[in-house]
Amino acid sequence: MSHNHQKKIAVINDLSGFGRCSLTVSMPIISYMGVQCCPVPTSIFSNHTGFQEFFFDDYTRHMESYIDKWHKLGLKFEGITSGFLGSREQIEMVIRFVEEFRSGRTKVIIDPVMGDHGRIYATYTEEMCREMQRLVAFADIITPNLTECCRLTGTPYKEKGWKKKELSAMAEALSEQGPDKVVITGIPQGEFIANYVMEKGKEPRMLRTHRAGTERSGTGDVFASVIAADAVNGVAFDHSVKKASNFVKKCILKSVEMEIPQTDGVCFEEILYSLKRD
Repeated sequence: MSHNHQKKIAVINDLSGFGRCSLTVSMPIISYMGVQCCPVPTSIFSNHTGFQEFFFDDYTRHMESYIDKWHKLGLKFEGITSGFLGSREQIEMVIRFVEEFRSGRTKVIIDPVMGDHGRIYATYTEEMCREMQRLVAFADIITPNLTECCRLTGTPYKEKGWKKKELSAMAEALSEQGPDKVVITGIPQGEFIANYVMEKGKEPRMLRTHRAGTERSGTGDVFASVIAADAVNGVAFDHSVKKASNFVKKCILKSVEMEIPQTDGVCFEEILYSLKRD
């Protein structure tokens, strides 16, 4: 019996019961886009760490046994993607997962969640940063924000004033490490937020959208989930980036309209129907 008659993406990330981020975002979005989402939980949270209190259980000790059962089932994946990883051991597990499950039909999408606004997260050590550099080399697509892009390329961070040639140099440096496709996200440009898109063999593009509302948890997970499902479905990369950006913007605007607290993420459920399959 084969379990591989439907497209599947393995999503390696934490599970937060409340707050709309990580797996609770990826599972409904990827499923709606016509791909089976198979979660690999790295840890369990009652709600994400942006809240004052939260329950946390590290799942690292269970991951190897969990993944071993998938080997025994003979599962094959059209996509493998990872988000926030909480330790060097977890990054190493993702590398092994890619090596063991990747086939010629598999797209590997890595969101190197390491920091924001010029600061690496307090939980990230220098050793973890080096391990993330190793993981990036296995990716077909990476979706770093400016902070992560700077850290991965050894570029000094600045909040604004980025020129295309500077972004191009960073994107090329990342592409040389392995990925065919790079999107640098969240580039501030006055009233716009831009994404710099580079794909091997094509002219780089700056894709902009008007700013909307305020920053919210989980928007990066929404963006990466759309990119991952589109990659498996064969959608052109620049079109996928535009679609993901526009969907995130709609989610933010709807959340503002409904007076959803920033900690609660974006209410994508209200407009999931607008995320048409290509």
